[in-house]
Amino acid sequence: MLIASAESSDGAFHPPSITDFFPPAIFGEGTLFEFTRINAAQLLATAILVILLIVGTRSMKVVPGRLQSIVEMGLDFVRVNIAHDILGRKDGNRFLPLLTTMFFMILFMNLTGIIPGINIAGTSVIAVPLLLAVISYVTFIYAGIKKSPGNFFKNSLFPAGVPAALYIIVTPLEFLSTFIIRPVTLTLRLLMNMIVGHLMLVLFFSATHFFFFTAGSWWTPLGVGTLAFGLAFTLFEVLVAFLQAYVFTILTAVYIQLAVAEEH
Repeated sequence: MLIASAESSDGAFHPPSITDFFPPAIFGEGTLFEFTRINAAQLLATAILVILLIVGTRSMKVVPGRLQSIVEMGLDFVRVNIAHDILGRKDGNRFLPLLTTMFFMILFMNLTGIIPGINIAGTSVIAVPLLLAVISYVTFIYAGIKKSPGNFFKNSLFPAGVPAALYIIVTPLEFLSTFIIRPVTLTLRLLMNMIVGHLMLVLFFSATHFFFFTAGSWWTPLGVGTLAFGLAFTLFEVLVAFLQAYVFTILTAVYIQLAVAEEH
């Protein structure tokens, strides 16, 4: 909600609680087919992304139109600045479909957090970041095993140049860092950033609603201030949406690059 209700049923103002951020299901509550506002955000983001890509690439021209230029610029950004820069041309092209899908999926689902009436990111429930982190995790292990079937786990857990006596300390740390912490941090970084952004917007606009319509009088200038902060933070959320998509995708590329490095 862009402006959350600032009043409870007894007419008194109460700060928003966590339940305000996740309202009841639209339909099917408590069943396997439960559909919430977050699901609506996810479907909306997917539909807009698919339509833009289809329309933008349906009739490609040598001199591109505005939409084709935007689509090509976005695809080239992932191809050149993430895939090729991190993985090189050969491996970059090999994993480009995955990285492109990941980047645009996260970006568009993040942006639903600023759409009036939706105002919650499709990535603000753990299922989506966790699914993407698992895909990243499986891909990097697959890439490593494909590159060096017999040495991937050995080189990951027993790095070269370490005295044998220290492996009793180094190996558990490498296992935690490589196979446990990576997917956990990928999941939590994306999830927490989008939840915090949503909470900040709710708090700013809830305060605006309170100062304008409940407190009134001398409190109105404070409402102007919270409204300005809310609008500014909305623009900041656009930047955060892009940065989180970029960071998640580039970390996935880095993990794949580490897995296919020559020493493996």
